[in-house]
Amino acid sequence: MTVLGILLAAGAGRRMGGPKALVRDGDTSWLLRSVDVLLDGGCDAVRVVLGAGYDDAAALLATHPDPRVGHVRSVDWAEGMGTSLRDGLSDLPGEVSAAVVHLVDLPDVGADVVARLLAGGAAPDRLARACFSGRPGHPVLMGRAHWPGVRDSLAGDAGAKGYLAAHDHEQVECGDLAGGHDVDSPREPTTRQPRRR
Repeated sequence: MTVLGILLAAGAGRRMGGPKALVRDGDTSWLLRSVDVLLDGGCDAVRVVLGAGYDDAAALLATHPDPRVGHVRSVDWAEGMGTSLRDGLSDLPGEVSAAVVHLVDLPDVGADVVARLLAGGAAPDRLARACFSGRPGHPVLMGRAHWPGVRDSLAGDAGAKGYLAAHDHEQVECGDLAGGHDVDSPREPTTRQPRRR
């Protein structure tokens, strides 16, 4: 079975002052770091969904040395996360059994969170998401059997929230590893202390 990491990095980042795919924390690119989080956490390959700032983001992504990293361009990215996720889930190879969906604006979520999510397996019927001190977050693991339903449910900026609310899924607690908060403004901290068990 093959696990594909899908990194959503298409947004304009208006409150951030520019596309989040182009944000750097010092010398660290959020985009490249997020790709490494998925690969190091156990994904066999990564597909990045790009939109705003496409040319610059694609050029940055091309500097990643791993050939297992590719991207798709979301033409309608401005419609919201739902469109980006639909583009990320489109036309996936038959050998992919599950997708791990992650967001580029979670700089404190590391490979250990992805690894814990994948520890439960990547069966085609599995549906699971990381939680942080009981608060649902990302990444989210979607087995292949769920993709049609997820795609049909997507609208606006909600992503797969509606599908997850309507279907039983595992909640994998990761609050001891990360805070799991997205960063929407340059004034927000990019690292938070995880809660220790």
